[in-house]
Amino acid sequence: MTTIPALDALRALHRDGGLARHFDRVAPLLAALDRADLARAARLLARTDLAEARAHHPGLPAVTVALTGAGTLDALRTALVAELARHGFLPEVRLTDYGSYVFELGDADSSLHTEPADVTVCVLDHTTVFDEVPLPFTAEDVADALRRKLALWRALATGFTARASGTLVLNTLPLPRNQQAQLLDLPSRAKLGAEWRRANAELLGLSYAQETPGLVVLDVDPLLGDPLELADPRFDAYAGAHLSDAFLASYARELGHLVRAVTGRAKKVLAVDLDETLWGGVLGDDGVEGIEVAHGRRGEAFHRFQGVVRQLQSQGVLLAAVTKNDRETVLAALRDHPDLRVREEDFVRVLAGWQPKPDSLRTLAAGLNLGGDSVVFADDNPAECAAVTAELPETTVVPLDGDPALHVTRLLADGWFTATAVTSEDRVRTRRYREEAARADFLSAAGSAREFLAGLGVTVRLAPATAAQIPRLAQLTLRTNQFNLTTERLSAEEVRARATGPGTGVLALTSGDRFGDNGVVGAVFLRAEGRVLHLDNMLLSCRVFARGIEQACLAAVLERARAAGYAEVRGRYRPTAKNAKVAGLYPHHGFDPLPRDGDGQEEPGAAEFAHRLDRLPEVPGHLVLDAAEDLVPAADEPAAPADATALTT
Repeated sequence: MTTIPALDALRALHRDGGLARHFDRVAPLLAALDRADLARAARLLARTDLAEARAHHPGLPAVTVALTGAGTLDALRTALVAELARHGFLPEVRLTDYGSYVFELGDADSSLHTEPADVTVCVLDHTTVFDEVPLPFTAEDVADALRRKLALWRALATGFTARASGTLVLNTLPLPRNQQAQLLDLPSRAKLGAEWRRANAELLGLSYAQETPGLVVLDVDPLLGDPLELADPRFDAYAGAHLSDAFLASYARELGHLVRAVTGRAKKVLAVDLDETLWGGVLGDDGVEGIEVAHGRRGEAFHRFQGVVRQLQSQGVLLAAVTKNDRETVLAALRDHPDLRVREEDFVRVLAGWQPKPDSLRTLAAGLNLGGDSVVFADDNPAECAAVTAELPETTVVPLDGDPALHVTRLLADGWFTATAVTSEDRVRTRRYREEAARADFLSAAGSAREFLAGLGVTVRLAPATAAQIPRLAQLTLRTNQFNLTTERLSAEEVRARATGPGTGVLALTSGDRFGDNGVVGAVFLRAEGRVLHLDNMLLSCRVFARGIEQACLAAVLERARAAGYAEVRGRYRPTAKNAKVAGLYPHHGFDPLPRDGDGQEEPGAAEFAHRLDRLPEVPGHLVLDAAEDLVPAADEPAAPADATALTT
């Protein structure tokens, strides 16, 4: 005799119109199915007249469940009918109107009160919190929204259970990675995770502390491990492998993001296409009024993507538009469309024209004085993505397909912009670069470089680093590649230790000019060793190249070293793929090369230089230098102070 598979048997009953009549046969058939087949069976039950089934089988235990929440719950209803039937119930599962949970739980005249259910499920999700978080947002903003929501949920639960019979079910809030990934620095992500978990712990406390009788709070975190198979019981028991291969693969992916951040390889620029990427439609054909920006199903998806892009930009990612469109039409859309969440001022560059996109991306990187490997390019057009991949292999390409609802997930799937910290400098980075564009315009209008520098009004401040500057200085060691003499990467704690340690010092270099304040743009790391002062590293942001700032900085350090009794100052250059432009910095300013040790341990191309503190470089006449008196650590064995000429400021 041939055994008919359970799913085939259910399908046969359904075709014969017999699921309702033979509902007493459904439970064992459902129990024999795996999860995939149970999902298929649920779709059959969704088309079954369960009222008729109740009429045929009055003796089967019946249960009524009401579902409410902030989102669409049809899929939950379908799955829940099958799960309840699998357990032998003849279910009735009702849905309230979309997004009506506050009214339904809080108003005594709502359907949840007038048509009570055995179990009322209020499905909470992350959108109930993030819908009330401003854009851009911080972890503190999310924490504030969570506090407000917890107070609301507590009040709703207390009032509903006091008025209605049955059991009320709430759930903890899963935190999607797409929300956490919008915060680029690891401390902010940690704070968001802590606040989110604290809120979930408070929710669970409503249940286990039994302060609200009739309330159950389901912890959904354990469910999140199912798709990843958090652990394989056999390998756990027999091999001590407590985490599954799948979970560890995901962990490794996150570690890859972290390693890229701490080694200074985080991306700096997000270049986005516009048509069908930032908005729906084709601007040239549809006009500013016709593009899909915020309304309708697709418009809402594009609106969300704009919000994520703006969120990243607010934390220091340089946002650029790279589009094949008429420039004036693009600028009109960015300036005038009432619903667009990103504006012209949010973009560091808008490259609109008809040149190939690889050429536009080359222009973008060159104009920002960055390498192509600093750029992430997002476009919906497969041909454009393929062209950029072929011509600019160093540029990261994020292909976006025709469904804008997936744009956010695809952009955030890899933590390209993950940072160890987001500093105050990051939050104004776009403004700094736009000011730099104004400087470039000023340079092009000047008759010569000398006239440009004379009219720029450069000011420079060099002083021991303050506690508030430490995160920014650490970031400079991680992200600065071109003017970085040794490319030594340091954490904030390591910078702090050098700033406060005996015999060491860290100097912060700030600058400004007629167009604005550049903020902290450089760092100098010093170390005393007897009568020798070592320049362990010197860094300068690419935004302030070619203004004489490095010469002013060296002039100040050398003068203060001589005054403190040092016999010489030594500096080391370690070559990398990107810092060739500073290979001659020390010789150019009076340092002599030192002979190599000859023990074969030196890095190829590395060199050490010494300045005897006889003829010091001068501060360029076109800038004003403010150098602190205590720039250098005290010499261990000071020589008699030289008769130094006062530093020109």
